[in-house]
Amino acid sequence: MYFRFLVMAAALSSPTLANTPPQGAPTTTAQATVAEPVAAPEKLSVDAFANLPFVEHAHISPDGSHIAGLFGVKGEQKIVIMPLAADKSTTMAAPVPDGTQASAIRWVNDNNIIVTLTGLLPVEGERWYVSRLVGINRTTNILTKLLWDLGGQNTADVLWIPSDGSNEILIAAQNSIYSSLPEFWPTVYRVDVTTGKRKREVVGKTNVLDWGADQNGHVRIGLGYDDTRLTSRLLYRSSGSGLFKLVEKASYRKDEVLTVPFQFLPGGDQGLVLQDNESGQTGIVKVDLMTQQAVETVFQPEKGEVQSVMMSQDGSTMLGTYTSDKNDAVVWFDPVLAKMQGDFHKAVPNSTVSIESMSKDRTKMLVRIDSADAPGGIYYFDTADGVLRKIASVNEKIGSKRLSPVKLVQYKARDGLEIEGVLTIPRGKEAKNLPFVVMPHGGPWGHDSLQYDYWVQFLASRGYAVLQPNFRGSTGYGTEFLNKGKGQMGFAMQDDVTDGVGWAIEQGIADPKRVCIVGASYGGYAAMWGIAKDPDLYRCAISISGVAAVRREVNDFGNSIRGKLYKTQWQEMTPDFAAVSPINAVNRMKAPLLLVHGRKDVTVDHVQSEKMNSAMVKAGKNVEFVSIPLADHYFTRQEDRVTLLSAMERFLAKHNPAD
Repeated sequence: MYFRFLVMAAALSSPTLANTPPQGAPTTTAQATVAEPVAAPEKLSVDAFANLPFVEHAHISPDGSHIAGLFGVKGEQKIVIMPLAADKSTTMAAPVPDGTQASAIRWVNDNNIIVTLTGLLPVEGERWYVSRLVGINRTTNILTKLLWDLGGQNTADVLWIPSDGSNEILIAAQNSIYSSLPEFWPTVYRVDVTTGKRKREVVGKTNVLDWGADQNGHVRIGLGYDDTRLTSRLLYRSSGSGLFKLVEKASYRKDEVLTVPFQFLPGGDQGLVLQDNESGQTGIVKVDLMTQQAVETVFQPEKGEVQSVMMSQDGSTMLGTYTSDKNDAVVWFDPVLAKMQGDFHKAVPNSTVSIESMSKDRTKMLVRIDSADAPGGIYYFDTADGVLRKIASVNEKIGSKRLSPVKLVQYKARDGLEIEGVLTIPRGKEAKNLPFVVMPHGGPWGHDSLQYDYWVQFLASRGYAVLQPNFRGSTGYGTEFLNKGKGQMGFAMQDDVTDGVGWAIEQGIADPKRVCIVGASYGGYAAMWGIAKDPDLYRCAISISGVAAVRREVNDFGNSIRGKLYKTQWQEMTPDFAAVSPINAVNRMKAPLLLVHGRKDVTVDHVQSEKMNSAMVKAGKNVEFVSIPLADHYFTRQEDRVTLLSAMERFLAKHNPAD
């Protein structure tokens, strides 16, 4: 395995400049400034865009000496622990087990990581989502299966990781798939990640599906749930022992939610929660956990709302928060980190600088520098010398090249609602009368932003302008905007996409005769539904891992114990599944359709595209189906990305040529 260490020191306003690599790393000639953008070639290869990222989900060890993450190795993603020195003999890699996805990687201490694996596996004639946990020791390269002998569906709910360097963590796990048995309800175990040895901490209680622990490793809350009644309850105790008390109930039918703390404050029964104010904007609130009464608002952004909170490694300190405010997305409460973030932005004003992960003492960190038109790089920063050291380019085949320019745009939907979108114009092209692709995002509970997107940049490199509309129901714009999606799947949500195309045509950006719609997952649904709902608007459509039969989607949750809740949430999105399912509207479709789906997809079943292809063929419609044997939902193999991008390029060139 080969990892390249490059050095690039960025000029910060206060840290000292230096040009010293991590200890033992080979050096290269570099100036003490961030490299100037280099104009991209006229046409980069498919392989360049399909190249796997150097690393995803990267986390630095508590002592700041190693990185763990999903690394691109010889065209496949592997779980890797890599030193920040050049001694590659201590680098270890393990493949992600076949049929699973690595959904989380966390350090337990300086020598051990845990990896959460999720798979869609056959259980009693059905396909169920199953989660398991493994521990990996970086010094011995030994992989230890944790609680794999238990017979439950979910045995990988990590509640707590110690901060003192010890090996025992808390895991909640089921031991049966039958809800009639006591073992179905998760028990909390204290598990040694190096040996797999365990002891019971809290015995499972009927209808309690989730447990929560404080920063000291004491189980303090239990969350009960009844999928028949769609109700939930919160159990609480003041310390790590004693009886749990019922302190709150909620009904999902009434849109009620429990007041669940993300931090337990020391010295009493107070905690911090995410809670909506009277305007429906989420903020951070201190509450009395026994009475569930608010004590005070700790933080409420002036614009937007809180989306998530960044905690210290030991869980004792709230460091900052991510908000939906596009101009102030990251707010650091820690003054040192706030100043450091400001220094980074001054050093690289035309890029996004993100602190991805920090050591326990917050003196060493992984920093990502990128922009919407460049994949960027991963850097190591040590406050001791104030130097940004480049570990690697995210995509070594593109490097620091600037690709096609990207910006945020706003347009009005037909009912007057303001919609924001991300617009990419092919580099070197005037934004006028261009072949056009509209690309709705997946989810639908998600949103696109000014971040590098290799699909978008690939299409732009082939001459297409691309609009990514954040239709109503998208996250990132507050609760009110999110709720506007309820009941509108296939209706106003789709109209928002169509209206984005209309706006681009009115602005003279898009050639009205050369418009296609492309999307993945929910976006794949929107692509198929788009050519049914607006058959005269699009020349073609591409659905990648898309949902063709919505009824099937809302009932196929891998036998989730919250199946009725999930189904209810989907039912809130549309009044009639069949009426908005593309597979039932094939006869209305005029445009050619490309279906791309991986057989290893554990998020949207491959059968969705199989059945859609059969329906199109039976109706005599123009359809192509590219089934990729080893591809998963996220195309984590480089070969599969090449197949995907090549298929998209051929299909668009055939049905909507850019030249």
